Amino acid sequence: MTFTLDSRLEADTIPVGDLALSSVLFLNDARFPWFVLVPRIAGASEFTDLSEADYAQLAQEIRIATKVMLELSKPDKVNVGALGNIVTQLHVHVIGRFRSDPAWPGPVWGHGTRTPYPDHAATALIERAAALFAAA
Repeated sequence: MTFTLDSRLEADTIPVGDLALSSVLFLNDARFPWFVLVPRIAGASEFTDLSEADYAQLAQEIRIATKVMLELSKPDKVNVGALGNIVTQLHVHVIGRFRSDPAWPGPVWGHGTRTPYPDHAATALIERAAALFAAA
């Protein structure tokens, strides 16, 4: 079985780059700075589908993504979650939250309508995020 990114993740995100285990994506929603880490393991839908080594690697990559989010966006809080109720492919959300964001203090899921970034803003954010991940 070959790894293929879920079509819904592909449609809603912009690629940032790859870490050792995971592809790093940036959710195209200007309301919230939001990374999605997707372990490149075919058929994985739960953490228990990962080997112990891959699970440890994913934990390290979540730490890296959190640090990058803190540097990139300077949020008040970083939320990390893995729901997978709609997209069952294993993926982890790393979301910068601000007391001023439209969903605060509630969850971001299901809140309002996604607002895509203007192309120039998305390009600048992706370039900066990629540089921060490379330096991490």
